[in-house]
Amino acid sequence: MKEIIPAMKNELTSRELVQLKTFVIAEMACSHEGDINLAKKIIDSSAAANADAVQLQIWSLKYMMSPQRKEYGLLQKIEFSKKQWRELVSYSRNKYRHMQIYVCVYEHSSIEFIDSLGIDGYKLNSSDLSNPLVLDKIAATGKPINLSVGASTVAEIQYAVNRIKSSSKSYITLMYGHQSFPTHPENVNMTYIQKLANLFDLPIGYQDHCDADDDSAFWLPAASMGMGVSLLEKHITHDRSIKGIDYESALNPDEYIEFVNMARTIDQAKGRSTPRDFSADEIKYRDFQKKSIVVTKNMKAGSIIKEGDLSFMRAEILGIPPNEIGTVLGRRLKRDISAYQPLTEDSFK
Repeated sequence: MKEIIPAMKNELTSRELVQLKTFVIAEMACSHEGDINLAKKIIDSSAAANADAVQLQIWSLKYMMSPQRKEYGLLQKIEFSKKQWRELVSYSRNKYRHMQIYVCVYEHSSIEFIDSLGIDGYKLNSSDLSNPLVLDKIAATGKPINLSVGASTVAEIQYAVNRIKSSSKSYITLMYGHQSFPTHPENVNMTYIQKLANLFDLPIGYQDHCDADDDSAFWLPAASMGMGVSLLEKHITHDRSIKGIDYESALNPDEYIEFVNMARTIDQAKGRSTPRDFSADEIKYRDFQKKSIVVTKNMKAGSIIKEGDLSFMRAEILGIPPNEIGTVLGRRLKRDISAYQPLTEDSFK
């Protein structure tokens, strides 16, 4: 039979390859509240949930924010020293070798120090998409870069992507997410994920900031996975009930275990877009469900098959499919066949 559907190549595109397993980043943010022991507890919880990476936010406040901002005093109180960051990175690296360490950067002066820690990748906050100092320094590391694009114009995103690509081969993932804490579902605008993927031909990640007390904190990231994201970033905290810093969208340790399990279950269900062999269950389903060409009366060996002798039905076994009726009309049976039995190739002389 002539093939009327073009053959599909059994190979994966680069975008499909990164989607085989969704990379889950547990974002600590400022949930440590300036307490190194709480930070270690959050690292422990991230590892216990089997997150692929824990994400730290390292900055030098004097280069990041004007003292006139109302948040300055609070951030000054919780800012870790370089010694403390070294201790935290060593703690995570030595205790949880399977878990990567990403760092979100906010200013240029800390990047050299951060890189000296031997981390695995960077996140660039959307505040610095137009900052050549940060873009050039982070590109020079050559490490993976998750580029946050929330509340940014296409031109701003394009500038950052072009600037990085002009001097580096760093692997870039665009991180989409609505930047309000917490985010109301009607503001997420998730359809934009596919637009970004088409515009930039880059992998897309989803950073979720929905209310952690609401089910949307789970099912919106799940929905983003159905739209093709390759990375999920979700905040984690030690105890949301105390309503400390960055608590609004942060999951508790036990919830984070559920979150990662959800992502892994969806990964299993996603499969791949290229052709594959049928599973045992699918073969069983085909045998039960698919129709074959059957004879509607008892017929003797030597009988010539006519259209009036046939019907399309589910039968005991799979025979010749209905769309191949033209291949059986006018052919002679080589053996007796009972009513409602399917025709197969060995039915004919």
